[in-house]
Amino acid sequence: MKITAAIAPLALLALAACGSSTDASADATADTVEIPADEALASVPDPVADPAANVDAPSVNDTAPTAETTIDDAGAAAEAAAADAEAASDAAIQASEDAAQ
Repeated sequence: MKITAAIAPLALLALAACGSSTDASADATADTVEIPADEALASVPDPVADPAANVDAPSVNDTAPTAETTIDDAGAAAEAAAADAEAASDAAIQASEDAAQ
């Protein structure tokens, strides 16, 4: 209890020394954010449009599977996995029965 009584005032003094700010935009003013960024990018050349960019790109509809196709494929894979698991289970049961005889 004595330790708590000694530490509590020290903690309060440490928190009081930190200070506070009620202005949320004080740290992010134009002088501290935008101007240094503009200065850093001043020597970078402007972007140039490339007319040949994405000329041969396939359309999204040609390459992306439909949701129905994806669902059907997932269902078929699940059925195949279930059939494999059932076959493995049957084989294990048969092997245990053969070993018991």
